[in-house]
Amino acid sequence: MGKIVNEITAANSEYVASFGEKGNLPMPPGRQFAILTCMDARLDPAKYAGLAEGDAHVIRNAGGRASDDAIRSLVISYKLLGTKEWFVIHHTDCGMETFTNEIMGDLLSGSLKTASVDETGWHDSNAGGGTADGKYINWLTIKDNAKSVVEDVQRIRNNSMVPSDIPIYGYIYNCKTGELVEIPEATEAGRVN
Repeated sequence: MGKIVNEITAANSEYVASFGEKGNLPMPPGRQFAILTCMDARLDPAKYAGLAEGDAHVIRNAGGRASDDAIRSLVISYKLLGTKEWFVIHHTDCGMETFTNEIMGDLLSGSLKTASVDETGWHDSNAGGGTADGKYINWLTIKDNAKSVVEDVQRIRNNSMVPSDIPIYGYIYNCKTGELVEIPEATEAGRVN
């Protein structure tokens, strides 16, 4: 086994030893809200939003974007598990701001190996063959962070499966300070109708 898998299983053993009553937590989130945020490892929603296990649903993807799958999860969160408020939280210094659909398609065409980036942009090793399939995906990249929060809140709000009485708030997490900065235009777009 590799080093990381050994570290994970050891950490899990410690966690299990102190698991206690957590096995009795109900399935619905206790504080009845959900967060859609980025998968970036620097973001810890439990810490920046003061969450304990069982408090909220946290839905993560690259960029914290309102993809079809993210909306699917939010609808399940509400319809089956009773969440009453939703937060869309993007962040500063997001990797989704560093490339476009075209760049990602070109990188994947070159190879399936991990790309590198420097001051001149993204580079591929062009080793091992690639695929053109990446040229047909909308990677939901970000050009303007605040605008993307507004767009995502609007996309969720305008979805026919989303009830008009769920407030949707828009924020950007500052990776340098830990602060959640509200995007008023996004929160306005997500207000209850």
